[in-house]
Amino acid sequence: MRVIHLNREILRLAVPNILSNIAIPLLGMVDTAMMGHLNSEIYIGAVALGSIIFNFVYWGFGFLRMGTTGLTAQAFGRSDRRECAAILGRGAVVAVVGGLLLIVLQVAIAAAAFALIPGEADVESWARRYFYIRIYAAPATLLLYAIHGWFLGMQNARYPLVLTVLATGANIGFNVLFVLGFGMKSDGVALGTVCAQYLGLAAGVALLVRRYRPWLRRLDWKRVFRLDALQTFFRVNIDIFIRTICLIFSFAFFTSASAAMDSLILAANQILLQYLSLMAYGVDGFAFAAESLVGRLTGAGRPDLLRRAVRRLFGWGLGVGAIFSLAYLFFGDELLRVFTDQPDILATAAPYLHWMIWLPPIGAVAYMWDGVYIGATATRPMRNMMLVATLLVFLPAYYLAEPSLGNDALWLAMLLFMAARGLSLSLLAPRWIFPVTAPSA
Repeated sequence: MRVIHLNREILRLAVPNILSNIAIPLLGMVDTAMMGHLNSEIYIGAVALGSIIFNFVYWGFGFLRMGTTGLTAQAFGRSDRRECAAILGRGAVVAVVGGLLLIVLQVAIAAAAFALIPGEADVESWARRYFYIRIYAAPATLLLYAIHGWFLGMQNARYPLVLTVLATGANIGFNVLFVLGFGMKSDGVALGTVCAQYLGLAAGVALLVRRYRPWLRRLDWKRVFRLDALQTFFRVNIDIFIRTICLIFSFAFFTSASAAMDSLILAANQILLQYLSLMAYGVDGFAFAAESLVGRLTGAGRPDLLRRAVRRLFGWGLGVGAIFSLAYLFFGDELLRVFTDQPDILATAAPYLHWMIWLPPIGAVAYMWDGVYIGATATRPMRNMMLVATLLVFLPAYYLAEPSLGNDALWLAMLLFMAARGLSLSLLAPRWIFPVTAPSA
């Protein structure tokens, strides 16, 4: 595969993922704008509080997308149609069971969530209404995770983009209908999300049948529930789940430690974290491409192409990180004023802008290796290195540096957290990624 063809393949997979990532925050912006034009600020707070809970719940189920991508891509690389269909079946079963469990356990989840993230009485009341409506979208949401992952494993990044744009557009439309048309409040936003998720699921099933009918005919439910395959499926996904929980914990700790300092530091840090999120939208497009392409080449047993592909993927990912780094170097102050016009917050955030210059390239290495390891289903070392980075680097770095550095200690800990992940996975790559047959996850 020539370099120009390899670059074209990477861009074919990455660009739709980048566009999908860009579409996601649009929905939150529209929801906030609609709630902001109602007659009370409690509705904005209710949607924000409810959304935080679902973000944590669904982020924990991210393994359904990532694990399905890596396993499917390897089966695709082996041209094993029966196993590709079986992986979709396994993902669908786990998604349905997980979604139904979330509905069954909704009261317990709500009790725990609102105890951990309390709000004012009126805000919490509307947030609970939001939660108890939106929870019924859980089976559709988790099934869409599995379908998105399967499409990416099948080297098809266009269909996930279509589904993301369709679901986001439908969600905005339903929200406008329920809030502006029927006079509902934050509960209308929740109902709009439920309707949009099931519409997206219907579209996902239609695309599956339209494009992959011959593959789906190979679906054998006995193969879906084969013990050895289920063990591999759950081993990979449990590793990814643990890795994701560590990531959630790290960012939650960052927010909690910020709040413990004072409200201005909390506000400034939350705005500065958006710089990291913006960079992730771009780099993750290439990380998702790595999941698809590395999985395919690993499954096909092509170590020569695999090495070249990883080098090219890192070239693109680091290039995007460098662009963001330069943008923050020259326009960091201007971007800060886009997020807030409050003088106190601006003055508090400005001294920490220099961290935004270093985080993008270092973070890009960590994100890209995550994509590579997921594609190779080498999830055990990825899990272990995430545990090391969280427990032995991030937390100690913060507690050791905080007495003398204050808020800078948090950003230093975040930088070292990213660096530890990237460096450790780089050192382990010769063993876990590049052999013709990668070690079992």
